Amino acid sequence: MVVQPQAVDERHLDPAVALAALDDSSSREPHRQFALKHEDCFVVSDAHGDIRGAGDGMFVNDTRILSLMRLRISGSQPSLLGASLSQDNILFTAHLTNRGQTAHDAPHSVLHVERQRFLWFNRLYERVTVTNYWGRPLAATLQFEFAADFRDMFEVRGSTRARRGVAHQAVASGRAVSFRYDGLDSVARASVISFSEEPTTMSDGSAAFDLEVPPRQGHSLFIEVGEEFAQPSHERFRAAAARARFKMRSKRRGGAVLRSSGRVFNDWLVRARADIALLTTDLETGPYPYAGVPWFSTAFGRDGIISATQMLWLDPALASGVLNFLARHQATETASFLDAEPGKILHETRRGEMTTLSELPFGRYYGGVDTTPLYACLAAAYAERQGDMALVDSLWASLSAAMEWIEAVAARSPDGFVSYLRAGQTGLTNQGWKDSHDAVFHADGRLPPGPISLVEVQGYVFAAYRGMARLAERRGEEALRERWTERAEAMREAVERRFWLDDLGYYALAIDGRGEPCAVRASNAGHLLFVGLPSPERARIVTDHLLGANLYSGWGLRTLAEDQVGFNPMSYHNGSIWPHDTAICALGMARYGARDAVVKLTSSMFEAAVQFQMRLPELFCGFGRTAGDAPVAYPVACLPQAWSAGAPFMLIQACLGIEVDGWNRQILVERPRLPVGLDGITVGGLAVGDKVVDLHFRRIGDRVAAYLDRKHEGHVPLIVKS
Repeated sequence: MVVQPQAVDERHLDPAVALAALDDSSSREPHRQFALKHEDCFVVSDAHGDIRGAGDGMFVNDTRILSLMRLRISGSQPSLLGASLSQDNILFTAHLTNRGQTAHDAPHSVLHVERQRFLWFNRLYERVTVTNYWGRPLAATLQFEFAADFRDMFEVRGSTRARRGVAHQAVASGRAVSFRYDGLDSVARASVISFSEEPTTMSDGSAAFDLEVPPRQGHSLFIEVGEEFAQPSHERFRAAAARARFKMRSKRRGGAVLRSSGRVFNDWLVRARADIALLTTDLETGPYPYAGVPWFSTAFGRDGIISATQMLWLDPALASGVLNFLARHQATETASFLDAEPGKILHETRRGEMTTLSELPFGRYYGGVDTTPLYACLAAAYAERQGDMALVDSLWASLSAAMEWIEAVAARSPDGFVSYLRAGQTGLTNQGWKDSHDAVFHADGRLPPGPISLVEVQGYVFAAYRGMARLAERRGEEALRERWTERAEAMREAVERRFWLDDLGYYALAIDGRGEPCAVRASNAGHLLFVGLPSPERARIVTDHLLGANLYSGWGLRTLAEDQVGFNPMSYHNGSIWPHDTAICALGMARYGARDAVVKLTSSMFEAAVQFQMRLPELFCGFGRTAGDAPVAYPVACLPQAWSAGAPFMLIQACLGIEVDGWNRQILVERPRLPVGLDGITVGGLAVGDKVVDLHFRRIGDRVAAYLDRKHEGHVPLIVKS
């Protein structure tokens, strides 16, 4: 059965709208939410370990199979002592205590309740251990409230549906409660909550366990949530946890490892690398970094490409997996509902009921104007990093189709620009990385008519032409090399001529369908530095703007300058701070030699991460930094988010000025700098061709020296430019 698609309020596709769906009693602090993920399953809870039914829950394939799981001790919510994730992101632990009196007039804070949980293959494993620190036996009742609403992810984000499938009455029996839902997509979904012992009382929405705990002793209860009944036990919990930890260790072993002289800085790097590993899903085509939890725990084209680019110098395998997946899912036909045209690269894929029924187009959606040129850029960068054309040769037909799409779209524009105009009313209005409905506008606040040419997209196209020209030369395809080289230079000239605004002293955000520039100062222009399009003089001007008080908040770069009409530091794209955006701009500044700026931005991002428990969220609010204040969280930001987790590694690459030249099997280092407060960084296990080396950077006076371990000397050339 296919439900006829309906026009939707596009604001429901913006995670910011999810904030309005949360009532006052369930307000969400993203940096106090805790996420676990394994493959296509994830769970988000609060610091108590509770799932409250707002934007949290346990999700499998974009469907929420657990929407409520609350723990009470003798009728009261326990007090929170602390909560944490293990360093490898496998195990969540909450420490709780009784808030008031339990039975026998016991005082508060004599019961310690430890909740530990992890995920393994679409199943949640939890252990609840109650320990009595009172001097006599203690009776207490553990009460669990639970529900499974089988809501599609887009419903959780705020979309409404005219119809839903059939939710069956929950069935409580013995040590388990079963929930079932028959979707309109003819898929029967189930969720079963199983306990290791039989409850004292149980209904279809709660279970209670009366415990008698001797002094200084504990009692453990095991719970599992999955699609089938299980018999939870200590043995099952330990065995599954061991497998989950082993799998995560193997993921984290890939690629080079960074170590610094700063203990806290190392904590940041370890957490960021663990987040990349957590979000990376092993697909048939190779590893793929899912975008973020909870809203975007799936394969996104743009996010995957940028995350792979951030990690490319350290771990090229991620880029290989991303390229293979996107090539396999490249569009081959025109479909307005999907914003698809032959050669376009995937923007997003989903597996939930609503997309299966085509109520929304995001099952396999192509409404991203920048993903296709970024795909070509990543392929060229991967080949140059590895010094190997094998993958490029295997993907050449796909890459050629991508370039044909770029050239076909450019041919529609008198300036050769690549623009977008959504084909269906259910797709995204804005199709760059700032894809919220109000992210592109004129200086007076007017929304521009399409088709819209974004400034950074033209930069990506410029880089795609140049990168593909180099690959064509390697393949001996001289005609293609010439054509793409010429088009790259034509794009450079057109951007400088049409986007640069003398009265603004900056590049326009976009050019609309009437040829009118959006004279708005935003961070987008910083992406031109990343691809090396502007002249050195204009690059310096852009850098000065980015580091000025209107765009630089003290914590990072705002997406929109503070003096622009649409500025709102609490918005999704119009004044907030996105760590990946700051990192891209910083690497662009490094390209033009602005090393002091790079060090400054790296320090800002690190200091923000410290305030967010060493995890940079998807975005945070763009309020100016003042002494003693912390950065302000954005309430519904994804945490973790792949390209935020990858931002530290791009920032460090920019500081160190490092590039691996795979063709010549050498390491290039230009004017290296170290982040503030560090005396050294080691890049351990860096692969260069078939060699693996350890590269050290050390501060010596006012200089930074780069050198290889003696055991590697002579094997891999290291070229350092001061």
